Parts: sequence; C-alpha cells; structure tokens
Amino acid sequence: MARGHEDEAAAFLAEHPETVQIQAFLTDPSGVARGKILRPEELLPAYRDGRPLPCSIQSLDILGEDVLETGLVWEEGDSDRPYHPVAGTLTHAPWHDVPTAQLIIESWERDGSPTPSDPRHALARVVDAYRARGLTPIVAIELEFYLMDRASAQSGKPRPPTAPNGFTPSHLQACLMQDLEDFSGFLNDVYAGAKRMGLPARTLISEYAPGQFEIVLAHGADAMRAADDAILYKRLVKGMAERHGYVATFMAKPYADLSGSGMHVHVSFSDDKHENLFAGEGNEFTPHLRHAIGGLERTMAESMAVFAPNANSYRRFRKNSYAPLAPAWAVDNRTVPLRVTAGKPSSRHLEHRVCGADANPYLALATVLAGIAEGLDKKIEPSAPVVGDGYNNQEATLPMNWWRALEVARQSEFLKNHLGDGFANIFLTIKEAECDRFFAAVTDLDFDWYLRNA
Repeated sequence: MARGHEDEAAAFLAEHPETVQIQAFLTDPSGVARGKILRPEELLPAYRDGRPLPCSIQSLDILGEDVLETGLVWEEGDSDRPYHPVAGTLTHAPWHDVPTAQLIIESWERDGSPTPSDPRHALARVVDAYRARGLTPIVAIELEFYLMDRASAQSGKPRPPTAPNGFTPSHLQACLMQDLEDFSGFLNDVYAGAKRMGLPARTLISEYAPGQFEIVLAHGADAMRAADDAILYKRLVKGMAERHGYVATFMAKPYADLSGSGMHVHVSFSDDKHENLFAGEGNEFTPHLRHAIGGLERTMAESMAVFAPNANSYRRFRKNSYAPLAPAWAVDNRTVPLRVTAGKPSSRHLEHRVCGADANPYLALATVLAGIAEGLDKKIEPSAPVVGDGYNNQEATLPMNWWRALEVARQSEFLKNHLGDGFANIFLTIKEAECDRFFAAVTDLDFDWYLRNA
C-alpha cells in the first residue's frame, strides 16, 4: 500500500469538520500501538512531510522498556525517523465521545528506504515478492477475543462479565445464541463501528468459553489491507469494550481451564487470470496447494516465535485444545494446524490455525505467506494427510515453550531471507530480552509452590 496523499486528508476533514483529534499510530514489533495525537490543522502537513517519532519506540519490549541490544537507542542517539500515513487507513475511532479519527503510520529512513524494524515493511517485503511472481494472495484474518469483567481484570483475577440483563456466562457452550443476545448491545456497537470504519466485519459467533467471541473479517485480494484491518479491528473491539464497561483481551490464554484465543489466517492465491490456484478439479489438489502445505509444514517450527510471541502464548498448546503440537494437515479437520476447507473447489483455501490472537498481524501474515513461498519455490511436497484425531496421530515436535522457540528462530535462515535480516534480528533480540526478564521475575506461584516445599 502506498503512502497517503494529502488530498485524502483534505477530503476527510471536509466531510467530517467536527473532527477534534486524530490518533496517528504504528504497530511495533511486539504488536503494541505507539504514536501521537494530532490536531486537524496538523493532518495535511503529516501527509506532506511525515511526522517525527524516536527510532527507539521500535526497540521496546511489550512493557515499553528499551531493549538496548537492538542498537536503536544510544547508538542512534535516540534520533527521529519520519513516519508517513498509510494510504486508505484514515478513518474514524467511533468509541470516543470526542469526535476522533485514527490513522496508521509507518516508519521510513531519511534516505527514503523502509525502516528495517517496522513490521509493516516486513509484510510488504513478502507481498512484493509475490507480486514479482505474478501472484496475488487472497487472505482473511479471524481473531478470537474474551470479554472480561473490568474490576476483576484490574485486580489480576479476571472473570467473565455480567451482561446488562444480569446474567453472567459460566458454562462451556459453543456457538450459543443466548450469549449473542445477552451481549448484543456491545456486539451491535462493534458492527456499527466496523461499518463506520470501513472494516469488512462478517459472521459473529460465540466461541467455546464464557465471554469468548469471534467476528470474521471478509477475504480480500490486498494482504496489506487485511493486516491493517486486523489492527484496526482489535482497536475497535477494545475501545467498544471500554465504552460498555468491559475489558476485551486478545491474549492467547487468559484462563487456564478454558480455551485459548487464536488468530486463524485464511489464504489462497490468484494469478493474472484471477483464477484460484488452489482450486483443482473435484478432489484433486493442485501443485500450488500441495507445495504451499509442504512449505508451511517445513517452516512451522522455526516460525513459532512469530506465531506465539509471548510467554502466555505457549499455554494454548495442549492436547485436544484446537491448538497444534506438530506440523500436519488434513481436509476439513480442526485437530491439525493446516486445514484445507471443504466445499466447492472454486472456493478452496487453507486455514492456518497456529497463531495466537496475541500475534502481530503483520508478522503472522508475512510468515504464513513466506512459508507458502518457500514451498512454491522449492516444490516441497506435504506429508500424508491426517485422518481422524490429529492429536493421537502425531508426535509433538513443535517448540512448546518460549525460549526453545526463540532458539529455533534464531537459527532460521528462512525468517532472515523473507522478513529481512535486519528485522528478524531486531524482533528476536527484543523477544529474547523480554523472555529473560519474564523468567527472572518471582511470581505468586513461586511462593505457592516452593516457599515451604523446597
């Protein structure tokens, strides 16, 4: 997606003269929004010249602490970079009482080259490589989330919220219509906000846990836009939850005894004839689909640090959890990480079911597309498809904890080649420092388990 032109900003302000402020933000390597608030008179100059922000904001861990090992702090003198608006992302922030707009920005170097640490550029690098092949990814991102009672979330002991009608969801009820009724005020506002923001929000379901929901974003032929939409959708859900007195979280595993939240990436490809290259005839799988599966299987282990970027991410990966333990694939089977959808061959696509909802959408999509590219380029054949229960048919071979996933990723030439050596190094350096800090902390569980028993 190209940089925005100031005509876009002028048209928006002319149509919405009531706008008081514009939230201009980027998504850092950890998936955190960072930026500044602009006044309307500052918007056109931002499109024309960019806005300065310190390069160190892309060296921060998830808590906002500098990771000095990235080389983006003292060695750079914490200097500014120009951040430019992304075309087509200026939209409303409808959860605010004050008329507010929002805008995605991305970082560039002073010589006009992409800043290596910006995750949006990592995705652009992969998408550009597909464009050079004459291929267009058709993608959609599904994100599950939990609503929580605000007071309990603030206390660190979260529980499901009480609905406006007085009922609190407490049972494991998959696809329960009553949950959608009970929280219809919040959910209706999310849909209305999505329409105002131009987000392609489609099917809504209540997931397999109290207070857990998923809204599907429609497939589209613009991978950059799909990732931008996922970012904007997360902001919308969190903002509307706050407006209704709840907390919404996309953390991977907020409750030990309930299902985790995933990010499912749906993908197929078209060529310059606009044909689905995964379609095939009847039950026949095309070479493109076979090699895509093969590439994703082969690169899955070294990609886990991207798909599961936090300590909490790894609490999803348990037997019979709908989260995978080993590379595998099947047709219309949710016990494996790579699901080929059933239905008409013309709509056939892959559902990648590895990522947690806490994964950075830019990086998750970039790494999925890169794994497919690896399979297409090297003509990697897939394993035999799983029939039945994938958990009982597969040995757990994926890295199942954070530090092991980081070790495997650090050795990956695949991530360096596709995401960029500079970005891969900065991302892993941040996560390695964060991992070290996490496991150096002494928690309540340490005292509960070891104070008297050790």
